[in-house]
Amino acid sequence: MRAGIALGANLGDRLLCLTTARRRIFALPEIVPPLLSSALYETEPVECELGAAKFLNAVVEIGYGGLSRQLLEELKKIEADLGRPPRHGRNRSRTIDLDLLYHGPRLIDEPDLQLPHPRLHLRGFVLHPLAEIRPNLVLPGQQKTIHELTGELSSAPSVVRSALQW
Repeated sequence: MRAGIALGANLGDRLLCLTTARRRIFALPEIVPPLLSSALYETEPVECELGAAKFLNAVVEIGYGGLSRQLLEELKKIEADLGRPPRHGRNRSRTIDLDLLYHGPRLIDEPDLQLPHPRLHLRGFVLHPLAEIRPNLVLPGQQKTIHELTGELSSAPSVVRSALQW
């Protein structure tokens, strides 16, 4: 099943953190090609603390043969290894943020795992990179493609393509 993962960082060496996270994700057990990666986007912080630095964001898509919870646990391990504390405040600056966006057609609504990600369709910093690699994707519970959802975004904080290759 195909799984989408959002990557974001606004503290420290953002590029190094994202490239390390992507390399680790692509090396996980049970990964199935193709492995897709958006360009990098520099984005304004959304609902962060006052004075927060800009984020670098990207989205990757992988084939993953394991359970969604198993993949989430692997992502949490990568975050911890890259310096993110386990009890990090929501919408706060961070060295790394890895969000599981979707995993095939699964609809999951548990306290610590919701698929598809409940705010994905509202976030330009996720939709723009995802539209780059999967514009025709229709998420479970949605009627519109990622491309259509991106076009419906209200005026939002700046999302600027920063680098095609990373």
